[in-house]
Amino acid sequence: MNNAFGEALRERRRELGISQRELAERAKLDFSYISKIENARLPPPAADTVVVICNALGIPPEELLALTGKIPSAVQQTVSTNRTAQEFLREVQEMELTDDEWKTMVKSLRTLRREQG
Repeated sequence: MNNAFGEALRERRRELGISQRELAERAKLDFSYISKIENARLPPPAADTVVVICNALGIPPEELLALTGKIPSAVQQTVSTNRTAQEFLREVQEMELTDDEWKTMVKSLRTLRREQG
């Protein structure tokens, strides 16, 4: 089992000086669950649980979500029910954007939104 997620979780948790028990309390999860994820005895959790864990750590969810290949249910709902969002994602998929290009696009969208708002 690929343990990139578990290793990244452990690394970020330790960098922040948070114990497994403290993270479990903050995220309202069982301590043994956190331990099993970090030690690859369980696969990465569902996307919504990853978001809860990241919020408990105070880090952006995308930092760990990308390692799971999953997206949160709210994002999935928005995209799956919006034709234009699907068209947009298909277009960017075909462009094979780099991480830097994605970041530039997000900044551009935020600027556009501010200018319109």
